[in-house]
Amino acid sequence: MHKPCAVIPVYNHGQTLPAVVAAVHQQGLPCVLVDDASNAECAAVMTQLANQVDTFLVRLAVNQGKGGAVMAGLREAARLGFSHALQVDADGQHELADVAPFLAASQAQPQALICGYPQYDASVPKGRLYGRYLTHVWVWINSLSLAIRDSMCGFRVYPLPSTLALINSHRLGTRMDFDPEILVRLAWRNQPMHWLPTRVHYPADGLSHFRLWQDNALISKMHAKLFFGMLWRAPAILWRRWRG
Repeated sequence: MHKPCAVIPVYNHGQTLPAVVAAVHQQGLPCVLVDDASNAECAAVMTQLANQVDTFLVRLAVNQGKGGAVMAGLREAARLGFSHALQVDADGQHELADVAPFLAASQAQPQALICGYPQYDASVPKGRLYGRYLTHVWVWINSLSLAIRDSMCGFRVYPLPSTLALINSHRLGTRMDFDPEILVRLAWRNQPMHWLPTRVHYPADGLSHFRLWQDNALISKMHAKLFFGMLWRAPAILWRRWRG
């Protein structure tokens, strides 16, 4: 069974969220909105959106961070009976015209995690762009593979059974460290992954919650934790891959 929805973590994105939800609905996808303890204005916008058909709302009493909100949304999607979930940012940076090929790939390979690797336009901040390359190198080391083309782009279709099996058995990072960590840990489990290009742009008036020092520190700590986890798992990981 292939029954997808979109999971959208939201933290004070009241201005951009209605257009994102409308674009997702135009692609025929139900939406699970996760209110990550947003302000009253944004919460009111989500309350209105939740009155629409095929729009569901989860409210978190305390801010969990992007990763925590995504995990709450994935659990709710499974509870509602969905088999797959497309992670979409609420700030409008993802190109939602790309939803259709991602869903088609997921339907063709229902066991696979369909991952986007970004095609940036001139709006991308150069500091963010260069910083991604260091993370890529560490992800390749920690996954013992060059197969993960991009670990920071959150535009992905998760198969919920295998994803929730990981989430429910490991304590994953709940903020900006979530996106790369879950890919590495799924790669350790030989999760099939399929990669598609997707256009990403940064709106001039967009709201980013990336905290330069705090989130970079979290990501560095995550890479260190994964590195030592990789060392003792390496023989088993390589053995499974060699067998097939």
